[in-house]
Amino acid sequence: MSGHIFQAFYEIVCRIPAGTVATYGQVARLAGKPRCARTVGYAMAGCRDPAVPCHRVVDRFGGTKAAFDTHAPGTQRALLEAEGVLFRPDGTVDLARCQWTPKQSPF
Repeated sequence: MSGHIFQAFYEIVCRIPAGTVATYGQVARLAGKPRCARTVGYAMAGCRDPAVPCHRVVDRFGGTKAAFDTHAPGTQRALLEAEGVLFRPDGTVDLARCQWTPKQSPF
């Protein structure tokens, strides 16, 4: 199961424009698997393809994850900030301003 569904998640994540983010649940819903947000997390954490911008996926509160801090603590946040993603004072992404809204279904 994981190979095929992970690939669907990766294809969606590749559509997230720089400067925006999506949540794990949002990616799951777009893939037609609305109850698989955790599986999206596994897919992102296990992805080794640098062409997939996994750092653009955050939790439902806009939180970043240590799994993406591959070089140093704060790597995911630094990558997002470099793209112009805004963070709130509590350290979470400002989803109201930076969450991706796809124009159409990815499939």
